[in-house]
Amino acid sequence: MVDGIDLEVRRGECFGVLGPNGAGKSTSIRMILGLSPITAGSLSVLGEPIPAAVRSVRSRCGVVPQSDNLDVDLTVAANLRVYASYFGLKGRVVAERIDRLLDFFQLGKRREAPIEALSGGMQRRLSLARALINDPELVVLDEPTTGLDPQARRLVWQQLRRLREEGRTLLLTTHYMEEAARLCDRLVVMDAGRIMDQGSPTNLVARHVEPHVIEVPMEQAGVPEVGDLAAVRTVHAGDTAYLYTAEPELVLDRLHAAGQNTHFHRLANLEDVFLRLTGHELAEE
Repeated sequence: MVDGIDLEVRRGECFGVLGPNGAGKSTSIRMILGLSPITAGSLSVLGEPIPAAVRSVRSRCGVVPQSDNLDVDLTVAANLRVYASYFGLKGRVVAERIDRLLDFFQLGKRREAPIEALSGGMQRRLSLARALINDPELVVLDEPTTGLDPQARRLVWQQLRRLREEGRTLLLTTHYMEEAARLCDRLVVMDAGRIMDQGSPTNLVARHVEPHVIEVPMEQAGVPEVGDLAAVRTVHAGDTAYLYTAEPELVLDRLHAAGQNTHFHRLANLEDVFLRLTGHELAEE
């Protein structure tokens, strides 16, 4: 369920929707694809109204669903060939696109392999290749790297960056803050069906949180000793105290003087933005 969301995706950018499970990300995607009803307001995709022009819009989009739904009875190449037929594509056009996409996603040596012989990362890359078989203007990616190991996730990120460099428009939902920061030109932060704020990752961080964060375990009895420092904003979440500041040396000196050596100093990120906007952490699964 979503509550009066308002967003605009620009041609050629990677636009992200960042939020936890249940934030309304997938519902938003379903409305964009004409799969869920719009109860208020208006929606246009690629300049065409939804739901009136949904068939035309879908023909111009590529979709990577949250869960792979590849046909396990077909080979890698056959999955692409059958999917291409849904768009009326056949012959040399399809053969050339399959060759190009398999090379792009590093699956050329697996073209005749059954789906069950592929790793999870390979299956995800095949889903991405399938979404591009109709040469779409807009590629919609719903949690594209959920369940992947870090190495496979970074390979997918690399290929998504290449798609953006080619001029593709990408609409990405994710609950991985690093994914959003690495890929998105702009994004919205969603929680409980509402858009909390939007902008570039860098601008969102600068707008909402101090540049430095020092994480201190709550069992450290001396954490309150920095509470009198005007340059520090302290937030408690879970078993950790987050000390936000533009003057990290001042805070670190005070912690070291108090014998508090179990702490972690880092730069602020989108996780901190989400915590500031919503009052709770963005759980990564």
